[in-house]
Amino acid sequence: MELGGGSIRIHNAELQGHVFDKILKLNPEVQASFSHLVTALGHGCPPHGGIALGLDRLVAVLTGSQSLRDVIAFPKSKNGRDIFMKSPAVATR
Repeated sequence: MELGGGSIRIHNAELQGHVFDKILKLNPEVQASFSHLVTALGHGCPPHGGIALGLDRLVAVLTGSQSLRDVIAFPKSKNGRDIFMKSPAVATR
């Protein structure tokens, strides 16, 4: 069981362009909506990343829970709804 993980984010404009074009196969209109981000990467960005320890997974293992929903603070239903906040919901105004 994985208790944590992380990664180094893409910090190179050329690589990000390759991912958009060749891997994700985004059409030009969608790529244009991200052009400001790719331009910013082109000006230089240091390598950056993050790590998440997965405390919820550790607690699930320690308590013998069958589901992460048993141990997380704000569980969602199988279809992504928050039963306590009744969201997402249609806006009334």
